[in-house]
Amino acid sequence: MITTCLQLFWEFFKTGLFAVGGGMATLPFLQAIGESTGWYTYTDLMNMLAVSESTPGPIGINMATYVGFTAAGIPGAIIATLGEVTPSIIVILIVAAVLHSFRNNKYVDQAFYGLRPASTGLIGAACAAVVLEVLTTVQLAAQSGGIVKTPVLSGGSLLNVPGLLLAALLIVLTNFAPKKVTGLHPIVFIGLSAVVGVAFGFAGA
Repeated sequence: MITTCLQLFWEFFKTGLFAVGGGMATLPFLQAIGESTGWYTYTDLMNMLAVSESTPGPIGINMATYVGFTAAGIPGAIIATLGEVTPSIIVILIVAAVLHSFRNNKYVDQAFYGLRPASTGLIGAACAAVVLEVLTTVQLAAQSGGIVKTPVLSGGSLLNVPGLLLAALLIVLTNFAPKKVTGLHPIVFIGLSAVVGVAFGFAGA
């Protein structure tokens, strides 16, 4: 347990330190953690993402708490969350101490200019992976001992028809439905999606 908690802190410390661009930018790091430790599968990660998006708080923190709980229960959830936020606290304290110098430093400004495309790439890769997982039957898998991942068709057809239908329905409801429908709180759509997911699960069982 102690070893797992220490590993959780270290893995999420690295994630919090290098995942520039917000909560979605942590997904590639979380995928790598799952593959290297075996704590959860990629499907589990997608379920964690769904739960984290539907609960209050920043998605990166929610994901850290969820993964920590999955790996080591309540102590793991606390340790993983602390590991995720510790780099931010350290960086904020350093920036606050030298705020004036940072504000007018052209090198710092140029560094952030270079980080923006990197964070965009991380988020784009995460979004592409989510789309493949949810709307198609394609899964990215690496050959034994390999690094580069190749798409593999895991089902009989390319498209995940239930996922596509649900996504299309939500797009219509949230963008083209009458105002009395689109004016509903987002949690309503999340709840409806969960109900439809349960219905599809029973239908396929």
